[in-house]
Amino acid sequence: MNWLIPTFRWVGITEGWSYLVLLLVAMPLKYAFGKPMMVSVVGGIHGGLFVAYILLAAMATWYYKWNIGMFVQAFVASLVPIGTFWFDRKLKATVEASRTSTK
Repeated sequence: MNWLIPTFRWVGITEGWSYLVLLLVAMPLKYAFGKPMMVSVVGGIHGGLFVAYILLAAMATWYYKWNIGMFVQAFVASLVPIGTFWFDRKLKATVEASRTSTK
């Protein structure tokens, strides 16, 4: 499953950006300017990315036999606006550490 970690990282970064766009662009447009359509569009995209992120986190936890704490961190990171960016750095460091320890 060579695709799992790169896909998980890509979805995480994209989910993080969609969350920021939802909070910093779409929500102000809805509440300050009465334009709710952006929330519907961005919210739907963000929701799909959120579900994909959680599914990929569960798949990675199972496939790489991570402890449950790693999954919990990924889940909590998805709830915090810039959390997925933090988790991506942690994930990248974890993957690099495991590559160097297996050499």
